[in-house]
Amino acid sequence: MTVSQPLSPSFRPHPLVLACLVLMAGPTLAQTAAPDAAPIAQAGGTSSLRELVISGSRSERAIEEVPASIDVIGGEDLDPARVQDIRDLVREIPNVSVKRAPQRFGGVTGSTGRDGNAGFNIRGLDGNRVLLTVDGIRVPRELSSGVFGSAAFGRDYYDLGLISRVEILRGANSALYGSDGLAGMVAMFTTEPKDLLKPGQTFGGRVSLRADSEDDSRGVGVTLAGAPNDTLQWLGSVQLGRSGELDNQGENHALNSTRTAPNPQKDKSASVMGKVVLTPGAGQRHTLTLEHVDKSGEVEAYTARSTTATGTLDVDGTTDMQRTRLSWDGRFKVGSTWADELRATVGYQQSDAQEVATELRTAAPTYRVRDVTYTEKLWQGVLQAEKARSLGADWGQKLVYGVDVSVSKMDNLVTGVGAPVYETYPLKRFPPTRETNTALFAQSEFVSERWSLIPALRYDRFDLKAQNSTLYPLTPASLSDSALSPKLGAIFRPTQELNLFANLAAGFKAPSALQLNNFFQNALAQYRTIPNPNLKPERSRTLEIGARDKVGPVQWEAAVFTGRYKDFIDELVVVGGVAGNPANPLTYQAVNRGQVRLSGFELKGRFALGAATDLRVAYGQTKGEDTRLGVPLNSVNPARLMVGLDHRIGDWKLGAVVSHTMRKSTSDIDYTSTPNQFAPPSYTTLDLRASWQVSRSTRLSAAIHNVTDRKYWEWTNVIGVAAGSPVLDAYSAPGRGISVALVTDF
Repeated sequence: MTVSQPLSPSFRPHPLVLACLVLMAGPTLAQTAAPDAAPIAQAGGTSSLRELVISGSRSERAIEEVPASIDVIGGEDLDPARVQDIRDLVREIPNVSVKRAPQRFGGVTGSTGRDGNAGFNIRGLDGNRVLLTVDGIRVPRELSSGVFGSAAFGRDYYDLGLISRVEILRGANSALYGSDGLAGMVAMFTTEPKDLLKPGQTFGGRVSLRADSEDDSRGVGVTLAGAPNDTLQWLGSVQLGRSGELDNQGENHALNSTRTAPNPQKDKSASVMGKVVLTPGAGQRHTLTLEHVDKSGEVEAYTARSTTATGTLDVDGTTDMQRTRLSWDGRFKVGSTWADELRATVGYQQSDAQEVATELRTAAPTYRVRDVTYTEKLWQGVLQAEKARSLGADWGQKLVYGVDVSVSKMDNLVTGVGAPVYETYPLKRFPPTRETNTALFAQSEFVSERWSLIPALRYDRFDLKAQNSTLYPLTPASLSDSALSPKLGAIFRPTQELNLFANLAAGFKAPSALQLNNFFQNALAQYRTIPNPNLKPERSRTLEIGARDKVGPVQWEAAVFTGRYKDFIDELVVVGGVAGNPANPLTYQAVNRGQVRLSGFELKGRFALGAATDLRVAYGQTKGEDTRLGVPLNSVNPARLMVGLDHRIGDWKLGAVVSHTMRKSTSDIDYTSTPNQFAPPSYTTLDLRASWQVSRSTRLSAAIHNVTDRKYWEWTNVIGVAAGSPVLDAYSAPGRGISVALVTDF
C-alpha cells in the first residue's frame, strides 16, 4: 500500500484515500456527544476528571474519543522534583526515550554528546521523524552530521518551567500536521493565567525552587498572573537554572582520553515568557505569547587530550542555543452554516545555535578553532474551522478543516582558526534555504452511541529553494514535491466503559536542507559529497489497534501496532568515483534507500488497591528491521516494564517505581558499523518519591532515583560503542541521585 505518495499526472488514489473522501463527503457535518467514559491511566498518574487532549484531532476532546495512544503529562506529574528536563519527562513512559550521550567530542572531529538531550525516540524512530511543537508552533530541527565535525545540534529548546501540559502521540499523524510526523508527536503547551488563578482571584502566582544531584542542577522560577477585569488576563514567567555535567559511574578521573568520569561542564539557562489573554465577548478569545529560551554551556573536554606529551594538549567547548517565539492565537464563535468556531494562529520563531571547539596541539597548527552556527527562522499560520450538527437517527458529525502554511529560512556557517589544509574558512555545509509548506486538511468525525468513524485527509505541497552563496562552492539544488496523507480511525463502544479503537494512518517527512545539498570536499584524499535534487519524502503507514476500559477500581489501556516506512534518506551513500583518483573522486550523496518495518505493543494500567493506594503498571516493546538489508534497526530500544505504587497519608503522598529494562539481544543489533557493538545487559532500578503538602498553597517534594546505585547502560547512549572499549564506563547512566523541589502558589 502506498501512502503519502508524491503526486504526478498519472496519480491514482489509494483505496484508503478514496475511503476517506467517501466518508467525508456525507451530509453537512456534525456531532453528537459521545457517552461519558472513565479516564484511562496516564503516565505518572491519573485524573478523576476526563482528560482533554488536542494533539490527536486538532481540537479539544476527551482522550477516550481519540483512536490512538496518547500520554498526557501535567499537574503534579510535572513536579520539578520528578521532572527537570525532557529526559526525566519520559522516564516512566513505555516505548519513549530521550538520548543523552556523554560529551566526548574532539577539536575537529567526533561530536558525541554535543547535542545534549538530543530529542525524543518514539517506538524506535527519532530525530526529525518525530514532530515537536510548543503551543502549535514547530520546534527547530535537529542538525547532526559528520560534516559538521565536533558540532551537533539537538532539539532541546525547552524550559519545562514554562510548560503546563505535554501530550505524546504515538504513530503517524501527517494527516493533521504534515511533515515530520512519521513516528509520532510531542506537543507541549505553555502555562495559561487560568492555570494559576482561582475563581474570583485577580492576582496570583507560583514560586518554585529545585535542585538535583544527578547533574548538580539548581533552579528558581517565578510566575505571576493577573485578571484586572473580566476581559483581560496576563501572565509573566522567569525561569533561571544552573547545572553541571550529568553524573555517571565511571571512576577514572585522568585528564586525557582514558577518562571515564564525566568531563567538567557548566550550563546556564534563562527563560522568560509573557502572555496576554483577551476575551472581548461574542465568543472571541485572543492569546498573545512572547517566549524566549536561552541555554548555554561550557565543557572542559579532558577526554579529547592525548595520553602523551604530543598531539592534542587541550580542548574546550562552548554551546549556546536560543529560541524566541511571538505568536497569536485567536478563536471566534461564528455560528454560520460553514463553521461554528474559527481558530487562527500566526507565529514567528527564530532559533540560533552555536557550538565552538577550541583545540591546543603540539603539531601545526598549534591552535585551531571550529565555530559552527545554525539558524532557523519560521513563519507559521493556521486557519482552522469546526462545524458540528446532528444527522438524526442517533448520529452526528463534526468537521475540522483548514489551511496550514509555514515558511522556514535555514542557514549555517562554519568558520574558525587553523582550518584543515583541504578547506578554507568561512564556508557553508548547505546553502541558505527557504522551505515553504502549504497544506489543506480535513477531518470528519461520525459519532453514535456505539461508534465513532474518523476519516482525515491532508494535501501538502513543499518547496525547498536554495540560494547561491559565495561560501557554498557547488551549484545548489532545489526541490518541490507534494504528498497526500490519509488517516482512518474507528472507535467501538460495546459498553459504556469499554472502548475498542483502531487507527490506520500515513505519514511523511520532507527532505531537509542538509540532505538536499550536503557539501564536503577533501581534495587531498579525493572524496566529496554532492547535492541530490531527486530526493523523495520519507513515507510511512502505520496501523494501531487497542482497547481502553474501566472495570470498578481497574483502568487499563492496551495497544498493538505495526508500521512500514519507505524511502528513508541515507545521507552518505557512495554513488560513484574512485578513492584516491583526483579526476574522479569518491562521491557521496544523500539518497532514498532505507525501508523499515516496526511492530510492538504497549500496556498501561492503574489498580485502586484501596481508597488511598494505587498500583500502576506500564510495559512497552518494539521490534524493528531494515527490510532492505535484512538487519535489525538499532534505533529501537529494548523492552521495558514499570511497576509503581502510590499511597496517600494525610498531607503526604508517597510513591515507588520499579523499572526493569530487558537486555539488548544480539539478534536485535545491527553490527555493520560496529562489529563488536556493546550489548547492554538487563537492569532493574528503584525510584522513591514523596511530597508533603506543607500548607494549602505550599508543597515540598523529593525523589531518589536509582536507590540501589545500580550500574547500567541505556542502549540509546551506547550505539556505536564497542564491547571492549576501555572507556565503556563513561557511557553508564547516573548512579543514585536525589532531587528536591519547593513549590508555592499564592
